Amino acid sequence: MPRHRFPQPPASEITPEPVWRERRRLLAAFGGLAALPLLAACREPGPAAAPPAGEPLSIIRRTDTTGGEDMTRFADVTGYNNFYEFGTGKDDPARYAHTLRPRPWSLEVAGAAERTGRLDLEDVLAPHPLEERVYRLRCVEGWSMVIPWIGFPLADLLKRFEPASQARYVAFHTLLDPERMPGQRRRILDWPYVEALTIEEAMHPLSFIATGLYGQVLPNQNGAPLRLVVPWKYGFKSIKSIVRIEFLADRPLTSWERSAPHEYGFYANVNPQVDHPRWSQRSERRIAGSSTSVFARRIPTLLFNGYAEQVGHLYAGLDLRRNY
Repeated sequence: MPRHRFPQPPASEITPEPVWRERRRLLAAFGGLAALPLLAACREPGPAAAPPAGEPLSIIRRTDTTGGEDMTRFADVTGYNNFYEFGTGKDDPARYAHTLRPRPWSLEVAGAAERTGRLDLEDVLAPHPLEERVYRLRCVEGWSMVIPWIGFPLADLLKRFEPASQARYVAFHTLLDPERMPGQRRRILDWPYVEALTIEEAMHPLSFIATGLYGQVLPNQNGAPLRLVVPWKYGFKSIKSIVRIEFLADRPLTSWERSAPHEYGFYANVNPQVDHPRWSQRSERRIAGSSTSVFARRIPTLLFNGYAEQVGHLYAGLDLRRNY
């Protein structure tokens, strides 16, 4: 059986600084830095094994926004993830997210809107026909994927709650449950995970609520049962396993802003001209998958991840270097 080869840059270059420091603290407690090669995120992962096929989903249309770029294989989309609620290794979500139990599930809607309250997942999904959107996904760590998501426009969901005129931001919260998300037992972040968009970003036609991928129900490790997909922003903005949406007048403090404000800004738009303090953003390693390697050729990174024509107007007059 062919084996994937994962290039192994230093841990400090592929891992957010707070996580990297937490690992080093734990290593010091358990015998020193000599154990560094044993860390999950640093060890050589084996071939990504595809999880059992999920329930198929029916769609009404399919849109490829990439112009036909090679899609990342299902096994890699579901086997190489950042989802710290299940661990900090790339393969930890696939290993441990079986504890999630995405049904029953409910969504709380709060804040500056005419209609607020709690909806069962079935009531969230019922009015929305599903479609497939093939989007690029760009991680701030410098790798990227092309994924066929299944879901519906975020704007269609938000409009049902009739946001008030003072609602200038929309915040999203991940489930807080250390029993179902054992990674929350570690203080890597100030749980629950919180992300947010401006109301204009949230209402943009590209902003998407994913309930599946590759034609089937969303696997737990990819953020079941509801996750956000904002393809022109770095992947950490696309919050997973959403349980709360809140309409706000003032900009909220998001999880990574709170943890490392010098590294993670509110906007987090993909921008090859603005490097992360530790990672160049000028190019990316595309995870397209082959018989011998997960990582395909390195390619130049595009402004707004290639969606500048569609979303550039949202940031007219905004200093993108200061507002990273």
